[in-house]
Amino acid sequence: MNKSQQSLALLTDLYELTMAYGYWKAGMGQKEAVFNLFFRQHPFKGGFTIACGLEYVVDFLKDFKFESSDINYLRTLKGNDDKPLFEEDFLSFLGKMDLSCDIDAIPEGTIVLPHEPLIRVKGPLIHCQILESALLNIINFQSLIATKAARICLAAQGEPVLEFGLRRAQGFDGALAASRAAYIGGCAATSNVLAGKMFGIPVRGTHAHSWIMSFDEELEAFKSYAKTMPNNCIFLVDTYDTLEGVRRAIEVGKWLRENGHEMIGIRLDSGDLAYLSVEARKLLDEAGFSKAKIVATNDLDENIIQSIKDQGGKINVWGVGTKLITAYDQPALGGVYKLAAIRDAGGAWQYKVKVSEQVIKVSNPGIQQVRRYQRKGEYIADVIYDDKTDLKDGCVMVDPLDMTRQKRIAADTEHEDLLKPVFRQGKSVYNLPHIGTIRDLAQKSLGGFHSGVKRFINPHQYPVGIEKSLYSLRTELILQARESVL
Repeated sequence: MNKSQQSLALLTDLYELTMAYGYWKAGMGQKEAVFNLFFRQHPFKGGFTIACGLEYVVDFLKDFKFESSDINYLRTLKGNDDKPLFEEDFLSFLGKMDLSCDIDAIPEGTIVLPHEPLIRVKGPLIHCQILESALLNIINFQSLIATKAARICLAAQGEPVLEFGLRRAQGFDGALAASRAAYIGGCAATSNVLAGKMFGIPVRGTHAHSWIMSFDEELEAFKSYAKTMPNNCIFLVDTYDTLEGVRRAIEVGKWLRENGHEMIGIRLDSGDLAYLSVEARKLLDEAGFSKAKIVATNDLDENIIQSIKDQGGKINVWGVGTKLITAYDQPALGGVYKLAAIRDAGGAWQYKVKVSEQVIKVSNPGIQQVRRYQRKGEYIADVIYDDKTDLKDGCVMVDPLDMTRQKRIAADTEHEDLLKPVFRQGKSVYNLPHIGTIRDLAQKSLGGFHSGVKRFINPHQYPVGIEKSLYSLRTELILQARESVL
């Protein structure tokens, strides 16, 4: 999100501009194209991904313009002959360019599956090409973090997860985007105060070991903090001896109660969290603090949280930082942006397919839409089909990786088309929802899938297929491409 109001038109890879220049030089500037942004495999070896980042995309596209400073910079770029990389007429073209694309997207918070277009870009070839890198940057990262957050929240089984990752994030801009995505994925709050201000996310925090170490005695540190913030007391108890720290927190908790306040709880940041939380719970309950929360931090992720729960841990709130904010075990979503159709202005569409020795990397042609079918409130299948295909009589879906796996879906099956209009002729036609609404959609969308899809180990593969006539066209295009090189 461009809060600095600086032009972001150059947020692209150089080859996007060199290709744009090539199209312009070849007289292809008026050709129209369709590109689809999608990914091929779920992150974290999981069974679902949450679409995220569309608000950033809308803000980016609304402000998209090559400013004079951008053009001046491009003018300085040289080829290997030390001559200008771009000629002046092309730079003039960029300076006057106004985006005129039609863009459709799956709303943020929706569960998405491999090969489904999260964003479909239709418009002048040069315009579509120049947008590639920025769209991938935005959608890949935020969808990755939202998905990681959802997995961690599933492990917490309804207990609050707090995102504490600011200090470990990849730059302040990455931290802001990740805090937003983590909240959409299900986190209850963030420690990132700027993210709280910018996006309306609840903020939470306690204190650090440095607070305790600044005093001569741990008890003195707790008392001073209680006097300063009697309405926000969660005591970090593991600076010296964890269980002794709990006893001192209880002593100060009694002082708070005598003065009309209540200790919120304690925080554990090291050691055997399962064992320590059980022992701490005993001490708190015996002292009359049965409502006091036990907050846990310390390099948590969904697997560690699940393990602590399996061991009978008594933690109520989970503060997750590094492994969430960086998507530690898989720091990138492999989203791609592929040409699916091209035509001369006003002419007939020519559908395109990218062929590969790896079946998973063969792209799908066409002006694609995704239809999600459900029965009795549970999603049962997604079908990728060409926007011009009428599905009023139902459809047959084909597994893109195994054509022998086919399934017929009746016409009267309840369904929804996922791609929604966002821009028309470069103008925004989409009402951005509140972040809380997006977060609610993520929870609702997750709830519509079978529990097996949400397993961490060997998740159930939710069926996603290509509509049969589109699959047949895809096969024909692949054969034509292979024959052309014989």
